[in-house]
Amino acid sequence: MIAIPSWIADTNSKLVGWIAGGLLAAAMAFIVMASTSPALAHAALIKTDPADGAVLAQAPARFSLTFSEPVSPLVLTLVMPDGTPVPLTHFRLSDQTVEIDNPRALKSGTHVLSWRVISADGHPVGGSLLFSVGAPSEPPTVSEAIDWPLRSAIWIGKVFLYIGLFLGIGGAFAFAWLAGDGRAGQRFVAAAILCGLVAAPLSLGFQGLDALGAPLSHLAQPVIWRTGLGTSFGWTVLIALVALGLGLLSLAGPRAAARPLALAGLAGVGVALAASGHASAAEPQWLTRPLVFVHGVGIAFWAGALVPLGLALKRQAAGAVEFLHHFSWAILPVVALLAAAGIVLAVIQVQIPSALADTAYGRLLLVKLALLVFLFTLAAVNRWKLTASAEAGATEVQRRLTRSVSVEVLIVLAIFGVAAGWRFTPPPRALAIAAAQPVSVHIHALQAMADLSITPGHAGPVVASMIIMTGDFGPLDAKEVTLVLSKPYSGIEPLKRAATRPGDGSWRVDNLIIPVPGRWMVRIDILVSDFEMVKIEAPVDIRP
Repeated sequence: MIAIPSWIADTNSKLVGWIAGGLLAAAMAFIVMASTSPALAHAALIKTDPADGAVLAQAPARFSLTFSEPVSPLVLTLVMPDGTPVPLTHFRLSDQTVEIDNPRALKSGTHVLSWRVISADGHPVGGSLLFSVGAPSEPPTVSEAIDWPLRSAIWIGKVFLYIGLFLGIGGAFAFAWLAGDGRAGQRFVAAAILCGLVAAPLSLGFQGLDALGAPLSHLAQPVIWRTGLGTSFGWTVLIALVALGLGLLSLAGPRAAARPLALAGLAGVGVALAASGHASAAEPQWLTRPLVFVHGVGIAFWAGALVPLGLALKRQAAGAVEFLHHFSWAILPVVALLAAAGIVLAVIQVQIPSALADTAYGRLLLVKLALLVFLFTLAAVNRWKLTASAEAGATEVQRRLTRSVSVEVLIVLAIFGVAAGWRFTPPPRALAIAAAQPVSVHIHALQAMADLSITPGHAGPVVASMIIMTGDFGPLDAKEVTLVLSKPYSGIEPLKRAATRPGDGSWRVDNLIIPVPGRWMVRIDILVSDFEMVKIEAPVDIRP
Protein backbone atom coordinates (compact mmCIF):
# COMPACT_ATOMS: atom_id res chain seq x y z
CA MET A 1 0.00 0.00 0.00
CA ILE A 2 1.31 3.47 -0.86
CA ALA A 3 2.22 5.80 1.97
CA ILE A 4 -0.18 8.75 2.30
CA PRO A 5 1.53 12.05 3.15
CA SER A 6 0.29 13.50 6.43
CA TRP A 7 -0.76 16.79 4.86
CA ILE A 8 -3.08 14.93 2.51
CA ALA A 9 -4.47 12.71 5.24
CA ASP A 10 -5.33 15.76 7.32
CA THR A 11 -6.94 17.65 4.46
CA ASN A 12 -10.54 18.56 5.02
CA SER A 13 -12.80 16.55 2.74
CA LYS A 14 -14.64 19.68 1.72
CA LEU A 15 -11.40 21.17 0.35
CA VAL A 16 -10.71 18.01 -1.63
CA GLY A 17 -14.25 18.22 -2.97
CA TRP A 18 -13.58 21.75 -4.20
CA ILE A 19 -10.39 20.50 -5.90
CA ALA A 20 -12.29 17.66 -7.56
CA GLY A 21 -15.00 20.04 -8.70
CA GLY A 22 -12.46 22.42 -10.17
CA LEU A 23 -10.63 19.65 -12.01
CA LEU A 24 -13.89 18.23 -13.35
CA ALA A 25 -14.98 21.67 -14.52
CA ALA A 26 -11.65 22.02 -16.31
CA ALA A 27 -12.18 18.65 -17.97
CA MET A 28 -15.63 19.67 -19.17
CA ALA A 29 -14.27 22.95 -20.51
CA PHE A 30 -11.58 21.06 -22.41
CA ILE A 31 -14.05 18.73 -24.10
CA VAL A 32 -16.44 21.55 -24.98
CA MET A 33 -13.61 23.43 -26.67
CA ALA A 34 -12.36 20.30 -28.37
CA SER A 35 -15.79 19.29 -29.62
CA THR A 36 -16.42 22.67 -31.23
CA SER A 37 -13.36 22.35 -33.46
CA PRO A 38 -13.94 20.88 -36.92
CA ALA A 39 -13.52 17.11 -36.95
CA LEU A 40 -14.86 15.19 -39.90
CA ALA A 41 -12.67 12.41 -41.17
CA HIS A 42 -9.07 11.42 -41.77
CA ALA A 43 -8.02 13.96 -44.44
CA ALA A 44 -7.51 12.73 -48.00
CA LEU A 45 -6.02 14.73 -50.88
CA ILE A 46 -8.61 15.01 -53.65
CA LYS A 47 -7.23 17.63 -56.06
CA THR A 48 -4.01 19.50 -56.79
CA ASP A 49 -3.03 22.39 -59.00
CA PRO A 50 -0.85 21.70 -60.87
CA ALA A 51 -1.98 18.12 -61.27
CA ASP A 52 0.44 15.36 -60.41
CA GLY A 53 2.59 14.65 -63.48
CA ALA A 54 1.56 17.82 -65.32
CA VAL A 55 3.95 19.45 -67.80
CA LEU A 56 3.54 23.24 -67.74
CA ALA A 57 4.64 25.75 -70.32
CA GLN A 58 5.61 28.19 -67.57
CA ALA A 59 6.01 28.18 -63.81
CA PRO A 60 2.77 28.63 -61.85
CA ALA A 61 2.34 31.67 -59.64
CA ARG A 62 0.83 29.53 -56.88
CA PHE A 63 0.02 25.97 -55.96
CA SER A 64 -3.15 24.57 -54.38
CA LEU A 65 -3.98 21.39 -52.49
CA THR A 66 -7.63 20.45 -51.89
CA PHE A 67 -8.49 17.88 -49.22
CA SER A 68 -11.62 16.02 -48.19
CA GLU A 69 -11.81 18.16 -45.01
CA PRO A 70 -10.18 21.34 -43.66
CA VAL A 71 -6.53 20.85 -42.67
CA SER A 72 -3.72 22.88 -41.13
CA PRO A 73 -0.39 22.92 -43.00
CA LEU A 74 2.68 21.86 -41.05
CA VAL A 75 5.51 21.59 -43.58
CA LEU A 76 5.36 22.68 -47.24
CA THR A 77 8.47 22.21 -49.38
CA LEU A 78 9.30 22.65 -53.05
CA VAL A 79 12.20 20.44 -54.20
CA MET A 80 14.02 21.81 -57.25
CA PRO A 81 15.27 19.63 -60.13
CA ASP A 82 18.77 19.71 -58.61
CA GLY A 83 17.43 18.41 -55.27
CA THR A 84 17.50 21.76 -53.42
CA PRO A 85 14.57 22.03 -50.96
CA VAL A 86 12.83 25.41 -50.71
CA PRO A 87 10.47 25.95 -47.73
CA LEU A 88 7.07 27.37 -48.70
CA THR A 89 5.96 29.61 -45.86
CA HIS A 90 3.30 31.83 -47.45
CA PHE A 91 -0.08 30.14 -47.80
CA ARG A 92 -3.79 30.75 -47.27
CA LEU A 93 -6.61 28.47 -46.15
CA SER A 94 -9.86 28.56 -48.11
CA ASP A 95 -12.36 25.98 -46.86
CA GLN A 96 -10.73 22.64 -47.73
CA THR A 97 -8.03 24.14 -49.99
CA VAL A 98 -4.51 25.23 -49.11
CA GLU A 99 -3.31 27.94 -51.54
CA ILE A 100 0.49 28.27 -51.57
CA ASP A 101 2.49 31.12 -53.06
CA ASN A 102 5.40 30.23 -55.34
CA PRO A 103 8.34 32.27 -53.98
CA ARG A 104 10.60 32.19 -57.01
CA ALA A 105 10.87 31.70 -60.75
CA LEU A 106 11.31 28.03 -61.57
CA LYS A 107 13.80 26.66 -64.04
CA SER A 108 12.99 24.02 -66.62
CA GLY A 109 12.74 20.46 -65.32
CA THR A 110 10.78 18.29 -62.89
CA HIS A 111 9.94 19.63 -59.43
CA VAL A 112 8.45 17.96 -56.33
CA LEU A 113 5.88 19.70 -54.13
CA SER A 114 6.04 17.97 -50.74
CA TRP A 115 3.32 18.64 -48.17
CA ARG A 116 2.54 17.64 -44.61
CA VAL A 117 -0.69 18.72 -42.94
CA ILE A 118 -2.59 17.89 -39.77
CA SER A 119 -6.09 16.51 -40.25
CA ALA A 120 -9.08 17.09 -38.02
CA ASP A 121 -8.64 13.76 -36.23
CA GLY A 122 -5.26 14.96 -34.96
CA HIS A 123 -3.12 12.76 -37.21
CA PRO A 124 -0.52 14.13 -39.63
CA VAL A 125 -0.95 13.33 -43.32
CA GLY A 126 1.76 13.82 -45.92
CA GLY A 127 2.53 13.30 -49.58
CA SER A 128 4.08 14.83 -52.65
CA LEU A 129 3.33 15.53 -56.30
CA LEU A 130 5.54 15.95 -59.35
CA PHE A 131 5.19 18.58 -62.06
CA SER A 132 7.50 19.77 -64.80
CA VAL A 133 8.18 23.19 -66.25
CA GLY A 134 9.07 23.22 -69.95
CA ALA A 135 10.09 19.59 -70.26
CA PRO A 136 10.38 16.70 -67.80
CA SER A 137 13.75 15.78 -66.30
CA GLU A 138 14.95 13.12 -63.88
CA PRO A 139 12.83 13.66 -60.74
CA PRO A 140 14.75 14.90 -57.69
CA THR A 141 15.14 12.45 -54.85
CA VAL A 142 12.80 12.95 -51.90
CA SER A 143 13.42 10.77 -48.86
CA GLU A 144 10.39 8.78 -47.67
CA ALA A 145 12.20 6.67 -45.08
CA ILE A 146 10.22 5.80 -41.97
CA ASP A 147 11.66 7.17 -38.73
CA TRP A 148 11.49 3.91 -36.81
CA PRO A 149 12.87 5.29 -33.52
CA LEU A 150 10.14 7.95 -33.48
CA ARG A 151 7.45 5.50 -34.56
CA SER A 152 8.52 3.12 -31.78
CA ALA A 153 8.44 5.97 -29.25
CA ILE A 154 4.93 6.96 -30.35
CA TRP A 155 3.73 3.37 -29.98
CA ILE A 156 5.31 2.91 -26.55
CA GLY A 157 3.90 6.24 -25.39
CA LYS A 158 0.42 5.18 -26.51
CA VAL A 159 0.64 1.86 -24.68
CA PHE A 160 1.75 3.47 -21.41
CA LEU A 161 -0.91 6.14 -21.75
CA TYR A 162 -3.50 3.37 -22.08
CA ILE A 163 -2.04 1.69 -19.00
CA GLY A 164 -2.48 4.93 -17.05
CA LEU A 165 -5.99 5.58 -18.30
CA PHE A 166 -7.42 2.08 -18.16
CA LEU A 167 -5.46 0.18 -15.50
CA GLY A 168 -4.67 3.26 -13.40
CA ILE A 169 -7.87 5.30 -13.40
CA GLY A 170 -9.99 2.17 -13.80
CA GLY A 171 -8.21 0.64 -10.81
CA ALA A 172 -8.82 3.76 -8.72
CA PHE A 173 -12.51 3.54 -9.60
CA ALA A 174 -12.57 -0.12 -8.57
CA PHE A 175 -11.10 0.73 -5.16
CA ALA A 176 -13.60 3.52 -4.58
CA TRP A 177 -16.76 1.73 -5.78
CA LEU A 178 -16.20 -2.04 -5.73
CA ALA A 179 -13.42 -3.07 -3.33
CA GLY A 180 -14.91 -1.84 -0.06
CA ASP A 181 -12.10 -1.52 2.47
CA GLY A 182 -9.72 -3.71 0.47
CA ARG A 183 -6.51 -2.15 -0.80
CA ALA A 184 -4.66 -5.07 -2.45
CA GLY A 185 -2.99 -3.77 -5.61
CA GLN A 186 -3.12 -0.09 -4.68
CA ARG A 187 0.59 0.34 -5.33
CA PHE A 188 0.17 -1.14 -8.80
CA VAL A 189 -2.71 1.20 -9.57
CA ALA A 190 -0.75 4.23 -8.32
CA ALA A 191 2.22 3.15 -10.46
CA ALA A 192 -0.03 2.79 -13.52
CA ILE A 193 -1.37 6.31 -12.99
CA LEU A 194 2.18 7.64 -12.67
CA CYS A 195 3.04 5.88 -15.95
CA GLY A 196 0.15 7.72 -17.56
CA LEU A 197 1.25 11.05 -16.07
CA VAL A 198 4.67 10.57 -17.68
CA ALA A 199 3.43 9.09 -20.98
CA ALA A 200 0.78 11.77 -21.64
CA PRO A 201 3.13 14.77 -22.04
CA LEU A 202 5.75 12.67 -23.80
CA SER A 203 3.12 11.49 -26.28
CA LEU A 204 2.27 15.14 -26.92
CA GLY A 205 5.92 15.82 -27.79
CA PHE A 206 6.04 12.75 -30.03
CA GLN A 207 2.90 14.03 -31.77
CA GLY A 208 4.65 17.32 -32.48
CA LEU A 209 7.72 15.52 -33.85
CA ASP A 210 5.59 13.38 -36.14
CA ALA A 211 3.55 16.36 -37.29
CA LEU A 212 6.67 18.27 -38.32
CA GLY A 213 8.59 15.23 -39.58
CA ALA A 214 11.37 15.93 -37.05
CA PRO A 215 13.61 13.30 -35.38
CA LEU A 216 13.61 12.40 -31.68
CA SER A 217 16.67 14.58 -31.12
CA HIS A 218 14.47 17.69 -31.63
CA LEU A 219 12.09 16.79 -28.80
CA ALA A 220 13.25 19.66 -26.57
CA GLN A 221 12.49 22.38 -29.14
CA PRO A 222 9.53 24.61 -28.13
CA VAL A 223 8.02 24.51 -31.64
CA ILE A 224 7.60 20.74 -31.30
CA TRP A 225 5.46 21.10 -28.19
CA ARG A 226 3.46 24.03 -29.60
CA THR A 227 2.69 21.97 -32.70
CA GLY A 228 1.62 18.92 -30.71
CA LEU A 229 -0.56 21.03 -28.44
CA GLY A 230 -2.17 22.68 -31.45
CA THR A 231 -3.56 19.36 -32.73
CA SER A 232 -6.72 17.71 -31.47
CA PHE A 233 -4.52 15.20 -29.67
CA GLY A 234 -3.46 18.11 -27.45
CA TRP A 235 -6.97 18.08 -25.96
CA THR A 236 -6.71 14.35 -25.34
CA VAL A 237 -3.49 14.85 -23.41
CA LEU A 238 -4.80 17.78 -21.36
CA ILE A 239 -8.00 15.98 -20.41
CA ALA A 240 -6.06 12.77 -19.69
CA LEU A 241 -3.77 14.63 -17.29
CA VAL A 242 -6.79 16.00 -15.42
CA ALA A 243 -8.36 12.52 -15.27
CA LEU A 244 -5.11 10.95 -14.06
CA GLY A 245 -4.83 13.61 -11.37
CA LEU A 246 -8.38 12.88 -10.23
CA GLY A 247 -7.59 9.17 -10.07
CA LEU A 248 -4.48 9.80 -7.99
CA LEU A 249 -6.40 12.09 -5.63
CA SER A 250 -9.04 9.41 -5.16
CA LEU A 251 -6.32 7.03 -3.97
CA ALA A 252 -4.48 9.45 -1.71
CA GLY A 253 -7.26 11.70 -0.46
CA PRO A 254 -9.92 11.18 2.22
CA ARG A 255 -12.29 8.23 1.77
CA ALA A 256 -15.27 10.58 1.71
CA ALA A 257 -14.02 12.20 -1.50
CA ALA A 258 -12.75 9.00 -3.16
CA ARG A 259 -15.98 8.08 -4.93
CA PRO A 260 -16.72 11.43 -6.65
CA LEU A 261 -13.04 11.84 -7.55
CA ALA A 262 -12.82 8.33 -9.01
CA LEU A 263 -16.10 8.76 -10.90
CA ALA A 264 -14.90 12.06 -12.37
CA GLY A 265 -11.62 10.40 -13.34
CA LEU A 266 -13.43 7.53 -15.06
CA ALA A 267 -15.58 10.01 -17.00
CA GLY A 268 -12.39 11.84 -17.94
CA VAL A 269 -11.07 8.66 -19.60
CA GLY A 270 -14.02 8.62 -21.98
CA VAL A 271 -13.81 12.36 -22.58
CA ALA A 272 -10.06 12.19 -23.35
CA LEU A 273 -10.50 9.41 -25.90
CA ALA A 274 -13.46 11.15 -27.53
CA ALA A 275 -11.44 14.35 -28.05
CA SER A 276 -9.28 12.94 -30.89
CA GLY A 277 -8.53 9.83 -32.91
CA HIS A 278 -9.80 7.99 -35.96
CA ALA A 279 -13.06 6.82 -34.42
CA SER A 280 -13.92 10.15 -32.79
CA ALA A 281 -13.37 12.04 -36.05
CA ALA A 282 -15.75 9.85 -38.07
CA GLU A 283 -19.21 10.98 -39.07
CA PRO A 284 -21.82 11.20 -37.68
CA GLN A 285 -20.23 13.07 -34.78
CA TRP A 286 -23.34 12.90 -32.62
CA LEU A 287 -22.96 9.11 -32.63
CA THR A 288 -19.23 8.38 -32.79
CA ARG A 289 -18.05 10.64 -29.95
CA PRO A 290 -20.56 9.27 -27.40
CA LEU A 291 -19.73 5.72 -28.53
CA VAL A 292 -16.00 6.34 -28.02
CA PHE A 293 -16.82 7.75 -24.58
CA VAL A 294 -18.83 4.64 -23.64
CA HIS A 295 -16.17 2.33 -25.10
CA GLY A 296 -13.37 4.02 -23.16
CA VAL A 297 -15.26 4.07 -19.86
CA GLY A 298 -16.22 0.41 -20.29
CA ILE A 299 -12.61 -0.65 -20.93
CA ALA A 300 -11.41 1.28 -17.87
CA PHE A 301 -14.12 -0.24 -15.65
CA TRP A 302 -13.32 -3.80 -16.73
CA ALA A 303 -9.54 -3.69 -17.16
CA GLY A 304 -8.96 -1.47 -14.14
CA ALA A 305 -10.61 -3.90 -11.72
CA LEU A 306 -8.65 -6.97 -12.86
CA VAL A 307 -5.33 -6.43 -11.04
CA PRO A 308 -6.82 -5.31 -7.68
CA LEU A 309 -9.36 -8.16 -7.82
CA GLY A 310 -6.74 -10.76 -8.74
CA LEU A 311 -4.39 -9.67 -5.95
CA ALA A 312 -7.22 -9.56 -3.42
CA LEU A 313 -8.18 -13.13 -4.26
CA LYS A 314 -4.57 -14.32 -4.31
CA ARG A 315 -3.86 -12.87 -0.87
CA GLN A 316 -7.30 -13.88 0.41
CA ALA A 317 -7.61 -10.32 1.67
CA ALA A 318 -10.52 -9.14 3.77
CA GLY A 319 -13.35 -8.07 1.51
CA ALA A 320 -12.08 -10.03 -1.51
CA VAL A 321 -15.29 -12.03 -1.84
CA GLU A 322 -17.37 -8.86 -1.55
CA PHE A 323 -15.17 -7.24 -4.22
CA LEU A 324 -15.72 -10.24 -6.52
CA HIS A 325 -19.48 -10.11 -5.93
CA HIS A 326 -19.72 -6.41 -6.78
CA PHE A 327 -17.58 -6.82 -9.89
CA SER A 328 -19.40 -9.90 -11.21
CA TRP A 329 -22.75 -8.18 -10.72
CA ALA A 330 -21.74 -4.98 -12.54
CA ILE A 331 -19.60 -6.38 -15.35
CA LEU A 332 -22.43 -7.86 -17.47
CA PRO A 333 -24.13 -4.57 -18.46
CA VAL A 334 -20.73 -2.89 -18.81
CA VAL A 335 -19.48 -5.55 -21.24
CA ALA A 336 -22.76 -5.37 -23.17
CA LEU A 337 -22.38 -1.60 -23.65
CA LEU A 338 -18.66 -1.97 -24.39
CA ALA A 339 -19.27 -4.60 -27.07
CA ALA A 340 -22.17 -2.71 -28.65
CA ALA A 341 -20.15 0.52 -28.90
CA GLY A 342 -17.15 -1.33 -30.31
CA ILE A 343 -19.21 -3.12 -32.96
CA VAL A 344 -20.86 0.09 -34.19
CA LEU A 345 -17.52 1.94 -34.31
CA ALA A 346 -15.90 -0.95 -36.19
CA VAL A 347 -18.71 -0.97 -38.78
CA ILE A 348 -18.35 2.79 -39.29
CA GLN A 349 -14.58 2.55 -39.68
CA VAL A 350 -14.35 -0.59 -41.85
CA GLN A 351 -17.57 -0.18 -43.91
CA ILE A 352 -17.11 -3.29 -46.07
CA PRO A 353 -16.00 -6.79 -44.93
CA SER A 354 -13.27 -7.06 -47.57
CA ALA A 355 -11.43 -4.14 -45.92
CA LEU A 356 -10.68 -6.41 -42.95
CA ALA A 357 -8.18 -8.31 -45.07
CA ASP A 358 -7.26 -5.67 -47.64
CA THR A 359 -6.09 -2.88 -45.29
CA ALA A 360 -3.57 -2.65 -42.47
CA TYR A 361 -6.27 -1.17 -40.23
CA GLY A 362 -8.56 -4.10 -40.94
CA ARG A 363 -5.85 -6.68 -40.25
CA LEU A 364 -5.08 -5.05 -36.90
CA LEU A 365 -8.80 -5.14 -36.14
CA LEU A 366 -8.88 -8.87 -36.91
CA VAL A 367 -6.01 -9.43 -34.45
CA LYS A 368 -7.86 -7.39 -31.84
CA LEU A 369 -11.06 -9.35 -32.46
CA ALA A 370 -9.21 -12.64 -32.03
CA LEU A 371 -7.83 -11.43 -28.70
CA LEU A 372 -11.28 -10.23 -27.67
CA VAL A 373 -12.86 -13.60 -28.47
CA PHE A 374 -10.28 -15.25 -26.21
CA LEU A 375 -10.84 -12.58 -23.55
CA PHE A 376 -14.64 -12.81 -23.63
CA THR A 377 -14.50 -16.61 -23.52
CA LEU A 378 -12.20 -16.54 -20.51
CA ALA A 379 -14.35 -13.90 -18.80
CA ALA A 380 -17.49 -15.96 -19.44
CA VAL A 381 -15.91 -19.05 -17.90
CA ASN A 382 -14.85 -16.98 -14.89
CA ARG A 383 -18.29 -15.45 -14.52
CA TRP A 384 -20.47 -18.53 -15.01
CA LYS A 385 -18.22 -21.39 -13.83
CA LEU A 386 -15.91 -20.04 -11.12
CA THR A 387 -17.43 -16.96 -9.51
CA ALA A 388 -20.20 -18.69 -7.52
CA SER A 389 -17.79 -21.21 -5.97
CA ALA A 390 -15.21 -18.52 -5.28
CA GLU A 391 -17.83 -16.39 -3.53
CA ALA A 392 -18.76 -19.43 -1.44
CA GLY A 393 -15.17 -19.55 -0.15
CA ALA A 394 -13.71 -22.42 -2.20
CA THR A 395 -9.97 -21.75 -1.88
CA GLU A 396 -8.87 -23.82 -4.87
CA VAL A 397 -11.44 -22.15 -7.11
CA GLN A 398 -10.21 -18.75 -5.93
CA ARG A 399 -6.67 -19.75 -6.97
CA ARG A 400 -7.94 -20.82 -10.39
CA LEU A 401 -9.81 -17.56 -10.72
CA THR A 402 -6.68 -15.64 -9.77
CA ARG A 403 -4.67 -17.39 -12.50
CA SER A 404 -7.44 -16.75 -15.00
CA VAL A 405 -7.56 -13.06 -14.10
CA SER A 406 -3.77 -12.89 -14.64
CA VAL A 407 -4.25 -14.23 -18.18
CA GLU A 408 -7.00 -11.65 -18.75
CA VAL A 409 -4.57 -8.88 -17.79
CA LEU A 410 -1.98 -10.16 -20.28
CA ILE A 411 -4.59 -10.26 -23.05
CA VAL A 412 -5.67 -6.71 -22.18
CA LEU A 413 -2.06 -5.53 -22.47
CA ALA A 414 -1.80 -7.21 -25.88
CA ILE A 415 -4.98 -5.42 -26.96
CA PHE A 416 -3.44 -2.11 -25.85
CA GLY A 417 -0.47 -2.85 -28.13
CA VAL A 418 -2.72 -3.60 -31.10
CA ALA A 419 -4.85 -0.50 -30.52
CA ALA A 420 -1.71 1.66 -30.35
CA GLY A 421 -0.77 0.39 -33.82
CA TRP A 422 -3.88 2.04 -35.28
CA ARG A 423 -2.05 5.34 -34.83
CA PHE A 424 -0.16 4.58 -38.07
CA THR A 425 -2.99 3.15 -40.18
CA PRO A 426 -5.77 5.26 -41.73
CA PRO A 427 -9.12 3.47 -41.44
CA PRO A 428 -10.83 2.02 -44.53
CA ARG A 429 -13.43 4.78 -44.14
CA ALA A 430 -10.76 7.38 -44.93
CA LEU A 431 -9.23 5.27 -47.69
CA ALA A 432 -12.67 4.95 -49.30
CA ILE A 433 -13.06 8.73 -49.31
CA ALA A 434 -9.72 9.08 -51.06
CA ALA A 435 -10.44 6.27 -53.51
CA ALA A 436 -13.76 7.80 -54.55
CA GLN A 437 -12.10 11.07 -55.55
CA PRO A 438 -11.27 11.67 -59.20
CA VAL A 439 -7.82 12.10 -60.68
CA SER A 440 -7.43 15.20 -62.79
CA VAL A 441 -4.85 16.34 -65.28
CA HIS A 442 -4.47 19.53 -67.33
CA ILE A 443 -3.08 18.90 -70.81
CA HIS A 444 -1.69 21.97 -72.53
CA ALA A 445 -0.42 22.38 -76.08
CA LEU A 446 -0.14 25.30 -78.50
CA GLN A 447 -3.13 24.24 -80.61
CA ALA A 448 -5.45 23.04 -77.84
CA MET A 449 -5.70 22.05 -74.22
CA ALA A 450 -8.01 20.03 -72.00
CA ASP A 451 -8.97 19.46 -68.39
CA LEU A 452 -9.47 15.73 -67.92
CA SER A 453 -11.12 14.18 -64.85
CA ILE A 454 -11.42 10.41 -64.28
CA THR A 455 -13.91 9.39 -61.58
CA PRO A 456 -13.20 7.46 -59.42
CA GLY A 457 -9.46 7.73 -59.76
CA HIS A 458 -8.68 4.06 -59.27
CA ALA A 459 -8.59 0.95 -61.43
CA GLY A 460 -11.95 -0.47 -62.47
CA PRO A 461 -15.07 1.08 -63.99
CA VAL A 462 -14.66 4.86 -64.38
CA VAL A 463 -16.17 7.87 -66.10
CA ALA A 464 -13.96 10.35 -67.96
CA SER A 465 -15.00 13.97 -68.36
CA MET A 466 -13.15 16.52 -70.52
CA ILE A 467 -13.33 20.27 -71.03
CA ILE A 468 -11.78 21.15 -74.41
CA MET A 469 -10.26 24.61 -75.03
CA THR A 470 -8.00 26.39 -77.46
CA GLY A 471 -4.37 26.94 -76.57
CA ASP A 472 -5.16 30.42 -75.23
CA PHE A 473 -8.06 29.21 -72.98
CA GLY A 474 -10.74 30.12 -75.51
CA PRO A 475 -13.76 27.94 -76.40
CA LEU A 476 -13.13 25.15 -78.90
CA ASP A 477 -16.16 23.78 -80.73
CA ALA A 478 -14.75 20.36 -81.68
CA LYS A 479 -16.61 18.07 -84.05
CA GLU A 480 -15.41 14.86 -82.38
CA VAL A 481 -13.31 13.95 -79.35
CA THR A 482 -11.69 10.57 -78.72
CA LEU A 483 -9.96 9.45 -75.52
CA VAL A 484 -7.01 7.07 -75.82
CA LEU A 485 -5.39 5.42 -72.79
CA SER A 486 -2.20 3.41 -73.22
CA LYS A 487 0.25 1.55 -70.98
CA PRO A 488 2.80 0.19 -73.46
CA TYR A 489 5.30 -1.15 -70.90
CA SER A 490 2.64 -3.37 -69.30
CA GLY A 491 1.66 -5.11 -72.53
CA ILE A 492 -1.77 -3.45 -72.61
CA GLU A 493 -3.02 -2.29 -76.01
CA PRO A 494 -4.43 1.25 -76.21
CA LEU A 495 -7.98 1.77 -74.99
CA LYS A 496 -9.77 4.04 -77.50
CA ARG A 497 -13.22 5.43 -76.71
CA ALA A 498 -15.29 8.06 -78.53
CA ALA A 499 -16.63 10.80 -76.26
CA THR A 500 -20.16 12.16 -76.25
CA ARG A 501 -21.52 15.60 -75.38
CA PRO A 502 -23.96 15.55 -72.44
CA GLY A 503 -24.96 19.17 -73.12
CA ASP A 504 -23.09 20.96 -70.31
CA GLY A 505 -20.14 22.02 -72.45
CA SER A 506 -18.02 18.97 -71.60
CA TRP A 507 -17.17 15.73 -73.38
CA ARG A 508 -17.80 12.45 -71.57
CA VAL A 509 -16.80 8.80 -71.83
CA ASP A 510 -19.00 6.37 -69.88
CA ASN A 511 -18.55 2.65 -69.27
CA LEU A 512 -14.77 2.91 -69.41
CA ILE A 513 -12.79 0.24 -67.55
CA ILE A 514 -9.18 0.85 -66.57
CA PRO A 515 -7.88 -2.68 -65.87
CA VAL A 516 -4.76 -1.99 -63.76
CA PRO A 517 -3.41 0.87 -61.66
CA GLY A 518 -0.22 2.78 -62.34
CA ARG A 519 0.94 5.49 -64.72
CA TRP A 520 -1.00 5.62 -67.97
CA MET A 521 -0.47 7.85 -70.99
CA VAL A 522 -3.67 9.65 -71.90
CA ARG A 523 -4.15 11.12 -75.37
CA ILE A 524 -7.08 13.21 -76.49
CA ASP A 525 -7.73 13.32 -80.24
CA ILE A 526 -9.68 16.46 -81.10
CA LEU A 527 -11.26 16.72 -84.54
CA VAL A 528 -11.40 20.47 -85.05
CA SER A 529 -12.66 20.31 -88.64
CA ASP A 530 -12.93 17.81 -91.45
CA PHE A 531 -9.33 18.57 -92.31
CA GLU A 532 -7.69 19.23 -88.93
CA MET A 533 -7.01 16.80 -86.06
CA VAL A 534 -5.21 17.93 -82.88
CA LYS A 535 -3.70 15.37 -80.53
CA ILE A 536 -2.60 16.27 -76.99
CA GLU A 537 -1.27 13.89 -74.33
CA ALA A 538 0.04 13.67 -70.78
CA PRO A 539 0.58 11.01 -68.09
CA VAL A 540 -2.03 10.26 -65.44
CA ASP A 541 -1.62 8.13 -62.29
CA ILE A 542 -4.45 5.68 -61.57
CA ARG A 543 -4.70 4.48 -57.99
CA PRO A 544 -5.09 0.79 -57.03
